Amino acid sequence: MSVDSGGYSPSASKPEHVVADWLKSELPIHLKDVPPVSMVDLSAVHSRQYIDGILQGQLKNGHGNTIRRVSRSCLLTAGSFVAAAEEAAHNGKVACSPTSGFHHARYDSARGFCTFNGLMVAAARMCLRKWTVAIIDCDAHQGDGTQSIINQKKMHNQVFHWTYGQEIKAAFQWARFERQIRGFIDSYLSQSRENSRIVFYQAGADAHIDDPLGPGELGMYDHEMRKRDRLIFELCRNHNLPVVWNLAGGYQRDQFGDIHKVLMLHRATMEECVRCFIQPDTTLVRTP
Repeated sequence: MSVDSGGYSPSASKPEHVVADWLKSELPIHLKDVPPVSMVDLSAVHSRQYIDGILQGQLKNGHGNTIRRVSRSCLLTAGSFVAAAEEAAHNGKVACSPTSGFHHARYDSARGFCTFNGLMVAAARMCLRKWTVAIIDCDAHQGDGTQSIINQKKMHNQVFHWTYGQEIKAAFQWARFERQIRGFIDSYLSQSRENSRIVFYQAGADAHIDDPLGPGELGMYDHEMRKRDRLIFELCRNHNLPVVWNLAGGYQRDQFGDIHKVLMLHRATMEECVRCFIQPDTTLVRTP
């Protein structure tokens, strides 16, 4: 479900625009509806008091308001990511959740356009079946909410976490980035069991050098963003790691307020996904 958040971020309304762009570009995707996330799954990583406060409009959501339709739409975005994770685990390759708004959400608080941490909801679900999860968070900002939940729930041996906003500390250099990502995957492989692994990839468009909320000189140019996606998808394919990916952040607008650049960057990610895993088959998109 796409909804106007009533705030600065376009993320809540982005799924509809992104999927429409993919279809217009004739990318070979297959759409499936998803249910909202269950209260059982949500309660695994968030306090029930917090969940109830958000849904009843008593606490502000990640967009800084108490608009119920905005808060309740977060049940569908989290549900989309959980369903996509289940699909990737089942097909052994890839699935996409065209969603955003996860990695700043903590156990009992919302911030930074994030209300419920769908990454950790899905991770907790996978951990119940004794799988381990590698989160590669290439949103420009630190996944502080994700790490907070990992720490609070003592999931360090089950959830491995790499976040761009923490690890990239100097002007972007491709060789250094590639070395970090390869090293993270190698470490994950050495500490996890075969056939019980899955990668969650946040393919943030705000890691672009021109994003107004991005990292500036720590960011990537267009061709580097595409190389980023290609690297991660190929590593997952070559190591037989199922991967579920989502959109995460992206805030560039043109003079008319349109998000054409953000759509272009997300289209490039899907193009690399198709090139790596699918063509001429289809890639599954779990729509909220």
